[in-house]
Amino acid sequence: MSESIELTSGSKIQFLPGVGPAKAERLGKLGVRTLQDLLFLFPRDYEHPAAEVAIDDLKDGVPASVSGIITDAELSARTPGKSIFGAVLTNPSGAVRMVFFNQPFRAESITFDRRVMITGSPTQKGLRMEFVHPKVTFLRADEDTGAGEILPVYPLTEGFKQADLRRWTRDVVDRMADQVVEVLPESLRVEMARRVREAASRAKTLDVGAVPPEGPLPRIDDALRQIHFPGDDRSLAAARTRFVFQELLVMQLALAMRRRSLTTELNAPAMELEPIGHARLIDRFGFALTGDQRSVIEEIRRDMARQFPMNRMLQGDVGSGKTVVAMYAMMLAAANGYQAVMMAPTEVLARQHHSTLTKVTRDSGLRIGLLCGSVGAAERRETLRAVAAGEIDLLVGTQALLYGMEFRALGLCVIDEQHKFGVRQRTILRGGEVDPHYLVMSATPIPRSVAMTLFGDVELSTLREKPPGRQEVHTYLAQDVWKPRWWQFLKARLDEGRQAYIVAPRVSPSADNRYTSEPGIDEEEDLSLEEIIEDVSSVETVLADLRDDVLKGYEVGLLHGRMSNDQKQAVMKAFAEGDIQVLVSTTVIEVGIDVPNATVMTILGANRFGLAQLHQLRGRISRGVHPGHVAVFTDGDLPPQENERLKVLESTSDGFELAEADFRLRGPGDVLGNRQSGLPPLRIADLGRDVELLVLARRLAQDLVDEDPNLEAEELRGLRDQVLRRYGNRLEIGDVA
Repeated sequence: MSESIELTSGSKIQFLPGVGPAKAERLGKLGVRTLQDLLFLFPRDYEHPAAEVAIDDLKDGVPASVSGIITDAELSARTPGKSIFGAVLTNPSGAVRMVFFNQPFRAESITFDRRVMITGSPTQKGLRMEFVHPKVTFLRADEDTGAGEILPVYPLTEGFKQADLRRWTRDVVDRMADQVVEVLPESLRVEMARRVREAASRAKTLDVGAVPPEGPLPRIDDALRQIHFPGDDRSLAAARTRFVFQELLVMQLALAMRRRSLTTELNAPAMELEPIGHARLIDRFGFALTGDQRSVIEEIRRDMARQFPMNRMLQGDVGSGKTVVAMYAMMLAAANGYQAVMMAPTEVLARQHHSTLTKVTRDSGLRIGLLCGSVGAAERRETLRAVAAGEIDLLVGTQALLYGMEFRALGLCVIDEQHKFGVRQRTILRGGEVDPHYLVMSATPIPRSVAMTLFGDVELSTLREKPPGRQEVHTYLAQDVWKPRWWQFLKARLDEGRQAYIVAPRVSPSADNRYTSEPGIDEEEDLSLEEIIEDVSSVETVLADLRDDVLKGYEVGLLHGRMSNDQKQAVMKAFAEGDIQVLVSTTVIEVGIDVPNATVMTILGANRFGLAQLHQLRGRISRGVHPGHVAVFTDGDLPPQENERLKVLESTSDGFELAEADFRLRGPGDVLGNRQSGLPPLRIADLGRDVELLVLARRLAQDLVDEDPNLEAEELRGLRDQVLRRYGNRLEIGDVA
């Protein structure tokens, strides 16, 4: 039936000869539903089989491939549970034996008269060669062995072998490669190749052999043939470079078009400040700003002076002074007669920001408001009324800000710890006749490639420099046998007048262990049965174990997300004022807790935290004049990957280095995540491997959009259509970080 149907790229995969409805359903699990889907199911890896040689030319230990007919096969068992399967492969150049230990299933497939190819490293056994556990490829009577060819390795699902995917893909490539529309004109492929060649001469991560020595990147039809069935390594590299560059270019064009649209579609209030006014705002902080802080403030001043919205992300390591920059921006808005709002992920942090902002603006005449979940109904109504009437200039709050707010003249939104909020949550504050400026902050440094992808339509500012006086934090990847010595060290610091945190991953070792501190923000996750059995460290058990033993005689407090907001506030106030010496807590302290006298931290169950989260926790100590010390303990056996991750934490306190290391260890899938990125998954580009191509694609995209904002040139129409098909429905909300 399938042969009578004229197949096109849009034809259902079931009509490809050899597939059918049942196999088509299983292919759907790989995202393959049409012939075009299979055409663009790129290999995840490649095999380089050894070249085929004559049997009498085999050499001991030298990889080789041999094909022929099975002329003898026997399965023997020496003892229960142990077996040897041996077979003899014969061709005109001789015979060679293959052996498999404890694989009796081989007898079912390697049978008399079957034609096979075996690949491996032969061993000399007496007068003949022998292959032990070779790779076996079954061949049809008229099939070419393909030995020595580069073979694609595709993602698989149940019921398929690589041979199936290779056969079907070769069929589709032969049928369809010439029919695929080329969206990259030759002039653009020439320019792309030129930029790759230039970059390869500077960057070790780029292979100059991946592009022709002159001329363009390969056309789409040639690239499809070579990406699936490459003739050699150079052709494969050129084809991959073409597809990776194209995929990244399409993404960066979408982001560049969105960045440009901000200058034409949105209208924000222009906020300027004379030098004397700027100096007065800076003086309000009462201390010298770092060079990084001054540079970023100048970037923000330039942005807010324009009549289109600032859309800037401020990233900085723990303790780099992001809040100071944000408060300057809020005061700048107020100085121009506009309201500013700051949204924090937790009430603890919101109240801390409110307190700091109140101190900084003392005697300025500015009116500061606070809106959190614990605020009573009457107080909330009054705050909403005052904001709508313009009687509050600067407002700080949590997600409570997202419900029922009306501003008289909103000019600036500051989002603290942006990753705690969804994109749509961040856009709710936008509205009215003018669009407010946006500043989003993150204390989790972002790898360069992730920043250009996830935040590619946002201007990025970075604070690396720490304010003067910040002390070094010493981190120790500790063993359980160290605990008695560590507790003695901790008590010695307490006796000197310092304070300490003890952090555990759970509230209690019970299955009912989930709470939400603010709407939509999960601070702790469900406890699995395995974790209950393992007796994961919990704050309740830690408190019970230590309060009447190791920490007897010291004031110990408890903090976790199941507590009411009033309870949490009371505990944090007591800790900040020194009434509590040791705070046993979950990760509720991860963000924004500032107690300069706390210099010691114990992290239990560290293998259950992410690397960025561990770095955030570590940032709670040494915020004053005393050096800090962190001991990192783990629950249960430590897997090698986790061990490597924790060793990175121990080796560096630079959040940007940690971000890159975390990216390398976890890969882009885990770091980006579909929910966080809001972008379609990449088909072939690897943000860990292809960062240099990403840089080139970003620059080329900006150049193209500068010259032709809507890509209306005839030769770019196909590229424009691809951009809109893939990213068009995501552009509407792409301008808010």
